Amino acid sequence: MGTTGTKEIMMNDPLIHVGILLEQPEISFSLLTTYRLKGKVFPPGNYKVELSEGKILFNGEKQDEITFESDDLHSDSFELKDVIIGLHFHWERRENQRFQGGLKFIAEKGGITAINIVSLEDYLKSVISSEMSATSSEELLKAHAVISRSWLLAQIQKNKDIAGNYKTSFESPTEIVRWYDREDHSLFDVCADDHCQRYQGITRQSTPLVSAVIGQTRGRVISYGDIICDARFSKCCGGVMETFENVWEPIAHPYLQGKADYPEDAPLPDLTVEENAEEWIRSSPPAFCNTQDAGVLRQVLNDYDRETADFYRWKVVYSQEELSQLVRERSGIDWGEIIALQPLERGTSGRIIRLKIIGTERVMTIGKELEIRRTLSRSHLYSSAFVVDGDEENDEGIPQKFTLTGAGWGHGVGLCQIGAAMMAEKGYSYAEILKHYFSGTDIRKKY
Repeated sequence: MGTTGTKEIMMNDPLIHVGILLEQPEISFSLLTTYRLKGKVFPPGNYKVELSEGKILFNGEKQDEITFESDDLHSDSFELKDVIIGLHFHWERRENQRFQGGLKFIAEKGGITAINIVSLEDYLKSVISSEMSATSSEELLKAHAVISRSWLLAQIQKNKDIAGNYKTSFESPTEIVRWYDREDHSLFDVCADDHCQRYQGITRQSTPLVSAVIGQTRGRVISYGDIICDARFSKCCGGVMETFENVWEPIAHPYLQGKADYPEDAPLPDLTVEENAEEWIRSSPPAFCNTQDAGVLRQVLNDYDRETADFYRWKVVYSQEELSQLVRERSGIDWGEIIALQPLERGTSGRIIRLKIIGTERVMTIGKELEIRRTLSRSHLYSSAFVVDGDEENDEGIPQKFTLTGAGWGHGVGLCQIGAAMMAEKGYSYAEILKHYFSGTDIRKKY
């Protein structure tokens, strides 16, 4: 975890520690301006660190950690080579990325981790340009700036609260329930990929509007009472927002509950009931995020995100052989031939929380939503809000084709980015957008 504490959070421009490249055998990088390491000056140029006997080998010395210090966190910069973006997603790739601020390397069991030490407000400029297009509408950018700031400060506090006592799974011979949140990040505040918030330094070009929006919302967060909100967001809720405790730890957040992504008077069917969920997912009900407006989508989706054409409603088809092999490889468990995928529990958005996989060799239940999405895809299934059709049964009654019809993209908790973009397009202010997605909250200035 980073060194940011409560007092620092209340100061101007708090510094945060962002994990960029995690546990690599070696990392190549370039200093684009002059940096200092233990008082020694390192000029601009190309460098490399390597893991050697569990330590960082650099400049002929082995150490547990090294930090290249910057004289000006807002202007000094460096470049990391072959940074992974979209880790485990269908569009995963590597690219060189540039960052402002300090550069820290730490030796971990699996390799060397590179950490960027950056001011929170500079971090936000990158997040807004990385999560969405830097040419998005002003009200959408304002809303995202506030929730990104809120989420990060909430995570820093959560890191301190859960220190060494955070349960992320329940397992028995017949059931595996896992969720994925803070368990991976004990040596820095936040990672740079979709696991946390997309952060690509100064690689994604920002705009004067982004800088202005960050300045106009400086220090502003959304709060529920005196608590900074754990302000989650996803690409597309699919028409209804999911409840926090159905995705992560079983702690209720009153401002992260299920509701329709539509004006307040819109009826919300009980999607925890299987028949209602199936009807909802197989249809295309109105919602802010139910749009094909190319101009709106360009605001939210970067070039690689637009490789995903369908998000509000989607289909995936597997043969019996494909599905059985996929589930075996992704889970490490041999179910034999898959006979059925049976939802046992759904959340407020229709997302499956517990899924029973019935095979010829084994019957087990898995959850929560991300575990389901990881098990049923080479990368991540778009969401766990889906229904299953088994077709072309053989003589033993085992389906030879499975069609998954689904809704939404991501976990669906909190702000729906495509829905928020459409709200901004319709003239809603950023405060109204935040009120819609985070019920009962207020905007407050923390620093």
